[in-house]
Amino acid sequence: MPDSVEPFDLLTMGRLGVDLYPVETGVPLSRVDSFRKFLGGSPANVAVAAARLGHSTALISRTGDDPFGDYLHEALKEFGVDDRFVTPVASYPTPITFCEIFPPDAFPLYFYRQPKAPDLVINGDELDLPAIRAARIFWITGTGLSEEPSRSSTLAALAARARAGTTVFDLDWRPMFWKDPDAARPHYAEALRHATVAVGNLDECEVATGLREPRACAEALLAAGVELAVVKQGPAGVLAVHRDGTSAEVAPVPVEVVNGLGAGDAFGGALCHGLLNGWELERTMRYANAAGALVATRLACSSAMPTGSEIADLLARSRPTPPRNGSRP
Repeated sequence: MPDSVEPFDLLTMGRLGVDLYPVETGVPLSRVDSFRKFLGGSPANVAVAAARLGHSTALISRTGDDPFGDYLHEALKEFGVDDRFVTPVASYPTPITFCEIFPPDAFPLYFYRQPKAPDLVINGDELDLPAIRAARIFWITGTGLSEEPSRSSTLAALAARARAGTTVFDLDWRPMFWKDPDAARPHYAEALRHATVAVGNLDECEVATGLREPRACAEALLAAGVELAVVKQGPAGVLAVHRDGTSAEVAPVPVEVVNGLGAGDAFGGALCHGLLNGWELERTMRYANAAGALVATRLACSSAMPTGSEIADLLARSRPTPPRNGSRP
C-alpha cells in the first residue's frame, strides 16, 4: 500500500460487509418481502460516524471481488471515508448480514461470512504502517483477532503503532466468529497491552477481564494496559474511568427505539470526536450517548449516523434518565 501524505484523524481496521435490513419492523425474516441495502461492519460504521462529524477517516479492510464489493467502495466514498486501504479478495464473497427488528430490544443478526470473510484475510505485508503510526486515532476490534491472518496483522499493526496517539480497542465480542471462544482472552490481553482506550459492554468486558461488575471491569482494563476504560451498560448508562483518577458515569438519553443496531458504532464515532477535540470525560460520554440514541431511533446504521447539529439538538432538549443499578446491556 502507498504511504499516506496526510495523517488521518481516524483510521479503523476490520469488519466490512453489506447489511440487508427488512423494511418492515416486528416481522420475522421468514415473512419479510422487502429489504434495504446498507454499508455495514462496525469499524466501517465508526469511520462513517466520525466522518459525519467532520473528521478525515479511512478504513483498512477487504471485500470480495464482486458487485457487493464495488458497492461498498462506492458507499465509503459517498460517506467521505477514504477507501484506499480496502482491497479485493478473489476467493471469498463479500459478506452479507441480515437482521430482524423487534423494538425496543430484540435485533437478531444473521451473518453470512462463509467459507471466510475477506476482512479476515488482511495480510500484514500489505499494511501501510506509516499511515497506522501517523493516524491521530487508530481503532481495532475483537473480531479482527478471531482468525488468521487478520489476528497477526492486527497485532502487528498495534505493535508498529507503539501506542502513538490514541489507540482504541473495541472489544466487539461476537462468539459466532470464534471457533474456540475460550481462546479469545489471551488475544484480547495482547491487544490491550498496545491500546490506550478500551470500549465494550459488560459481555465484552467479561470476555476481556473475567469480571462483570462495571467498576471492577474498568479497573481490570486499566490494569491490562489502557489509559481509558469505557464500559457500556445499556439502560444503566455508561461508565468511563481514566488512569489519572477521573471518571464519569452518564445515564442514557431516553428515546423511542426503532433499531438498536448501530448505536454502539455511533457512540464510537462520537467518542473519537470528543477525544480528538480534547473534551473532558463527562462531556465526551454525554455526547457519545446522544449519538448512539439518535441512531437507535432510525432504521439504518451507516446512513443513520448523526451530524453534530443533530447531536447538539438532542442534548439541548433531553434530560437523561437515572441509571438503573444492576441492569444488563
